Amino acid sequence: MIDFGFDKIALIGAVALIVIGPEKLPRVARTVGTLMGKARRYVADVKAEVSRSIELEELQKVKAQFETAARDVEQTVSREVNDASQAFGSQMSDLTGALTGSDAASSPVWEPPPPQYKRPNKRWRAKRSAMPRWYKQRAGVRGHVQSGAARVARFRPASASKP
Repeated sequence: MIDFGFDKIALIGAVALIVIGPEKLPRVARTVGTLMGKARRYVADVKAEVSRSIELEELQKVKAQFETAARDVEQTVSREVNDASQAFGSQMSDLTGALTGSDAASSPVWEPPPPQYKRPNKRWRAKRSAMPRWYKQRAGVRGHVQSGAARVARFRPASASKP
């Protein structure tokens, strides 16, 4: 900006003191100070906006580069997958053609065996809980299945007649 030295500021202050007068000089100095502050803030805002727009343009260029690179990678991967699937399909058709031409009647088609029934464990309901065992014990939730007689025997008070 404008470079003012001490001598220039003193000359301007002396002229302002003579022209404006000592009564109005403090108010004018405050007004000039606030206007200078507003001007500096405005210039700083404009600089920040310009730098933001430059950064945004750079980010958009980088984004475009990444998108083109991603598209290129996607195209090469899809091309390689298509080539591999075509090669696999041609080899499979060659193999099936060779099998059907020579031993079609003698070779049975392999089928996976059906899944066998697996009986659940005896206490599968008690074991299949989302709550951990320590929480069940603290909350008083039954962790295992008991019959009514076993529960009564468990909580029966001790008799006083035992020595």
